[in-house]
Amino acid sequence: MATANLDIHDGAHAHSHDHDHEHEHHELGFIRSYVFSEDHKVIAKQYLITGLIWAFIGGFLSILFRIQLGFPEAKLFWLKPLLGGWIDDSGKLDANFYLALVTMHGTIMVFFVLTAGLSGTFSNYLIPLQVGARDMASGFMNMLSFWFFFLSSVLMFGSLFLSTGPAGGGWTVYPPLSAVKTANPGSELGMTLWLVSMAFFIISQLLGGVNYVTTVINLRTKGMSFSRLPLTVWAFFITAIIGLLSFPVLFSAALLLIFDREFHTSFFLSDLYVAGQALDNRGGSPILFQHLFWFLGHPEVYIVLLPALGITSEIIATNSRKPIFGYRAMIVSMLAIMVLSFIVWAHHMFVTGMNPFLGSIFMFLTLIIAVPSAVKAFNYITTLWRGNIVFTPAMLFSIGLVSLFISGGLTGVALGNSAIDIQLHDTYFVVAHFHLVMGSASFFGMMAGVYHWFPKMFGRMMDEKLGYVHFWMTFIGVYMVFFPMHYIGIAGFPRRYYSFTNFDFSKSFTDLNMFISIAAIVTFSSQLIFAFNFFYSIFKGRKAPQNPWHSTTLEWTAPVNPGHGNWVGEIPTVYRWPYDYSKPGAQEDFIPQTVPYAATPESNLPHEVDDEELYTDTPEVKSAH
Repeated sequence: MATANLDIHDGAHAHSHDHDHEHEHHELGFIRSYVFSEDHKVIAKQYLITGLIWAFIGGFLSILFRIQLGFPEAKLFWLKPLLGGWIDDSGKLDANFYLALVTMHGTIMVFFVLTAGLSGTFSNYLIPLQVGARDMASGFMNMLSFWFFFLSSVLMFGSLFLSTGPAGGGWTVYPPLSAVKTANPGSELGMTLWLVSMAFFIISQLLGGVNYVTTVINLRTKGMSFSRLPLTVWAFFITAIIGLLSFPVLFSAALLLIFDREFHTSFFLSDLYVAGQALDNRGGSPILFQHLFWFLGHPEVYIVLLPALGITSEIIATNSRKPIFGYRAMIVSMLAIMVLSFIVWAHHMFVTGMNPFLGSIFMFLTLIIAVPSAVKAFNYITTLWRGNIVFTPAMLFSIGLVSLFISGGLTGVALGNSAIDIQLHDTYFVVAHFHLVMGSASFFGMMAGVYHWFPKMFGRMMDEKLGYVHFWMTFIGVYMVFFPMHYIGIAGFPRRYYSFTNFDFSKSFTDLNMFISIAAIVTFSSQLIFAFNFFYSIFKGRKAPQNPWHSTTLEWTAPVNPGHGNWVGEIPTVYRWPYDYSKPGAQEDFIPQTVPYAATPESNLPHEVDDEELYTDTPEVKSAH
């Protein structure tokens, strides 16, 4: 087996551990091949399946508290077999458990679904295949990253069954609710498990992030310069850097919070009374925790969103049959978002009593970050414009993401203004905003990625008709859930309140809350269509061809079911950028990255000439001559 060549000219290092293509994969038992696997493709599937399970758990928890909000006077005895003591003798949901449901829903969806499920799946699966590597830089570290995530999941899931309930302090777990064990039932063992679980989760993300960055920098195949990387890889690469710089800050916050809870330190506590008794804590500040949390919390928005945007870039270009508009502008906009995401965190804290001058600086930076986001939205629309669009389910979800990104982003401009945010802070307007621009948009990106790369992952095709039904029910449902929330938010409905029946002003919005809850139940139910399509297609779907979408990127040159090592024989050399669609004069409407310019003289532009150091007499070149 030939060793991969080292190309110094473009800085891309081929993957040197060129295992025998027979590879030990065939000699490994079931446990080493599918459970404790070091193959990036298997690990990606583990992340995906775990993330989907968490998505249904997190979604179901939201349905429970939406039932409470939509039908506050309803008797919920029918839920008693499931929730036990959390349904009281009058048939009402326990108020403390309601806060725990909100806390767990937010934690699960932000971290376990949209961070691990989305980024963990597609970064793992696509980075080696799209850069031309046999595997991740460290297969063992990659395996550890998943199992730390799995351990984190077990702890978080176990907390749902505690007699005192899971963590109940909002997904941001602000002190003192999270720091004083006697504050409420959700501040007891459930909160401790939450903090330990998040510590393991952060370790998982750091192990994964180191691997992603190292693989992109060091293991690119011959010819794969940074200017030839697909936008998906750019998005995963930048996301990993953001995570490596921001997750340790949340780790330190969780660690200090554990110290306050277990060892009676006072990092975040001071001058507190519980049931009339003064606590011993002095000198701490709960605002310090907010700074630490949001220093991760706002970059986390882009840790969730950037991979979805990268996936959307790839799918929109492929299914528009056009080159992506503004390739370099897309990269620069992601780099700008990366830098700006670290210096806007305090716009979550306008109501903490910060100096108005400091607030104006964060407001200015927040409004500036809308510019690179707008560049991305403009480039998506321009790529779609006059394209020969193929409406696959993946394409529909990608277009849906652009819609949600724009409509949700516009409300972000309002919330970025401190004078307006002070009025809307902790209302349903904020809930609606981030569910559209971050939650739903990223979920649409995840669904688009599953539909698009399912044939490569499992060697079979998903059912398109079920995909269309899934998309339209989800797309319409998401807007029916979150669009009315803006209205009740402006009316002053606060977040995390168990019931609004005691407020006179709220009675006129009872029907609207009921409408939102019914829409949420229907939208959640439509995800069962996807679940059936996904698992049925794994075993019974139509067998996938080599390149079902006629894509240009490197992963489609690997076998339909690639073994551990991805390519049989030598890794292909890359000669061109990843978006050569519909080139004038070309014989087909797509030219893969592995085709030299010498093989396509009829469609080459004046500057498109093979690099002599990459040029070899490939079969394509010989046939062209």
